[in-house]
Amino acid sequence: MRALLGGVALACLAGRAEAADARLRFTIPARSYADALIDLGLQANISILGTASCGSGGRVELSGRRTLRDALDQVLAGAPCRYTIIDDRTVRILPGGPPRTPIVTHEAPRAPALVSEVVVTATKRPASLDQLPAGVSAISRNQIVSTRAVDVGQATGQLAGVLTTNLGPGRDKLLIRGLSDGAFTGRTRSTVSTYLDDAPINYNAPDPDLRLVDIDRIEVVRGPQGALYGSGSLAGVFRIVTSKPDLERPAFGATAGVASTKGGDRSRELDGYVSLPIVRDRIAIRLAAYEDVQGGYLDDVNLRIANVDQTRRDGGRIAVRVRIDDHWRLDALAATQHLRSNDTQYITTPIGSPPSSGVAAMALEEGWNSAPGERRSLVREAHNNDFSYGGVTLQGDFEWGSITSSTSYVHHVFSSQFDATRALEPNEALGGVPTNIGDLGVFTEATRSNMLVQDLVVRSSGVGPFDWLVGIYGARTMERNPSTLGVLSVGPAVMSAYTEYRKDRQREYAIYGEGAYELGDGWSVTVGGRFFETEVRTTAQLDIVAPYRPRFFDQARTFNGFSPKISLQRQFSNGDLVYGLVTEGYRPGGFNSSGFLPIRPSRTTFSPDRLRNYEVGVKLRRLDSRLGVRAAAYYDDWSNIQTDRYRNSGLAYTANVADAQIIGLEAEVAYDWPFGLSLQANGLISDSRVRNRNPDFEAPVPSELPGVPNASGGVLAVYERPLGGDLSLRFSGEANYVGYAGLSFDATTPQRMGHYLRAKLSVEVASEHWRLMAYVTNPFDGAGDTFAYGNPFTFGKVRQVTPQRPRTVGLRLGAAF
Repeated sequence: MRALLGGVALACLAGRAEAADARLRFTIPARSYADALIDLGLQANISILGTASCGSGGRVELSGRRTLRDALDQVLAGAPCRYTIIDDRTVRILPGGPPRTPIVTHEAPRAPALVSEVVVTATKRPASLDQLPAGVSAISRNQIVSTRAVDVGQATGQLAGVLTTNLGPGRDKLLIRGLSDGAFTGRTRSTVSTYLDDAPINYNAPDPDLRLVDIDRIEVVRGPQGALYGSGSLAGVFRIVTSKPDLERPAFGATAGVASTKGGDRSRELDGYVSLPIVRDRIAIRLAAYEDVQGGYLDDVNLRIANVDQTRRDGGRIAVRVRIDDHWRLDALAATQHLRSNDTQYITTPIGSPPSSGVAAMALEEGWNSAPGERRSLVREAHNNDFSYGGVTLQGDFEWGSITSSTSYVHHVFSSQFDATRALEPNEALGGVPTNIGDLGVFTEATRSNMLVQDLVVRSSGVGPFDWLVGIYGARTMERNPSTLGVLSVGPAVMSAYTEYRKDRQREYAIYGEGAYELGDGWSVTVGGRFFETEVRTTAQLDIVAPYRPRFFDQARTFNGFSPKISLQRQFSNGDLVYGLVTEGYRPGGFNSSGFLPIRPSRTTFSPDRLRNYEVGVKLRRLDSRLGVRAAAYYDDWSNIQTDRYRNSGLAYTANVADAQIIGLEAEVAYDWPFGLSLQANGLISDSRVRNRNPDFEAPVPSELPGVPNASGGVLAVYERPLGGDLSLRFSGEANYVGYAGLSFDATTPQRMGHYLRAKLSVEVASEHWRLMAYVTNPFDGAGDTFAYGNPFTFGKVRQVTPQRPRTVGLRLGAAF
């Protein structure tokens, strides 16, 4: 990778100087000034900020080859707004008529303007997020880089109502708006649908924890999105948008960093990207590659291993863009990542009294309490997560509208190993299995998931009072889940006490669409929906040691229905927006097969669940667009909630637990001062009530949804001042609070977690091409309990606590040409 990054640097330097005068090809049908600027930014692969300054009027079109300046001049001729070219990748639109000579400034790289108007496509059409009648947020490329948000977990604090569990790298699940089905990851489909560009990349798998290298932006749509995205988007959509190849200009960037964690090993990171036009104006390629090592910081006393929880991650992407003609464009992307965690990141403390006999007593004879940063396990609890993706998107833009066809294939393999020695104790599930003092229990599970998706979308141009979108969707998912509970004897001898080979097949087909009609005086109404059918079949072969008997499981079901959407919104002449929205999300049902004993018929299946969302929101800009406010209040009715559970043996199953009602208020506020300070704050307050408990659910149920706090929020501040020449100095501070939360739907294990503060500080010196950053995370060296779970075989028997990573100090050097 180092040779690749160095070999193209000189070519990229030469291309940068010509960027402002490069001639680009544009095809923009007749649109309003603001919509034409959005299309111009997408086709030129640049960021255009502040399009709302042009209002909602005007009608302009553009076609042919032009420089960026010529295109802007023609689009804004006679418009009530003007433009400023910040750099070759950024244009800002300002209110007021065009000056005689367009303003062109060249500045050092800027800190992210937190009150920015980002164009998003998470609703399957390009639009400014301030013009969308939904809870939509975005993090721009500059903000990702300036805040060192290198993965999903580090980005969530900048988004209202978005949280993640903290089981460990490659093991976590995303949560939005407090809509949690519990903290465990099992057979249930994810409540948040994660997308890489135009393709879904998860089904019931944990988040793959992709490193955010050369990312254009992150988009989040909060609330159920069943009408456009189908099952799996019950709580919302989290979309990672990669940077696309540039058909005109080469580009190059690289970053290297080192960090030191208090009491732990050192960490390191290296990443880079390069974009090269192969055939100018026709074909371009973009490569990205990365490697990082997160040093361990926990010690395992029993195994006598220091810093046991090291994680290595490496991967890359290759993207190709082909402009077939003036109407058609093809984008292809291949991505892969490999993640290896040597061990988990939780520690244990006692619940009740320690065991009086057996191997667990021997293992813990030195005392039950672990010191801070220590754990006492008998087996390494490693985790692997390998992700591969390939996708092709074909898009055609015409006078009447556009066609987009996306085909993708995801191959996801992840596996975990757990210390299952507690399952060998008397009166547990393996009570009938002959074991000896010193025997160890080891549980290994793996998932091999293959997902093929085709999505075809046809949409109108948006010209006129009626705008529409129609789509056809098909997906096929195959999951293979081998799992084994083994007994390791002193001999050494290995006995497989329990083995299950499970296979799940899902097929989903859907037709969806929506239409928006302008009623006049800024009012418009949108109505849409999705007809769907999902086929599920599960087979499993179980081989179990005597006295239990082997068995075979084979069942299938089909689920179908309709998911509606309706919204009413008004956009005022100053760009303010108010809206009301009703949406719905759903997840199909499935089957349980695991267990030493045959499962009761009533627990063999779990039913679909459904969530309906009622929402009102407002989006405002004030003080010459320096102040931005986005807020929404919502009420959700969630019926037949699916949740993942663990039996006493540590084996997982899924159950419908109850219904719930959730009310909440979320807000994002940002302000940019003219002297270089930008401040952003976000927050979520939610309250849930669990009701109508399923009588077949064997455990008492808590009164609130588990896994999420009633209150969470964050603050981000960025200050920049010039140092002379093209140098600038930047300070950045970020703090996020996560309130108290329960862990599971089992009220007999009332473990509470949360009530902690995450913080990060950085200082950076930057020029047009170089950045040098020093940073510290967890500067106050707080611990907290970020996640009260780590091992299903000791859960409920010992208290499991996941502290924050101790204070970490790092240094990063970056370059971009």
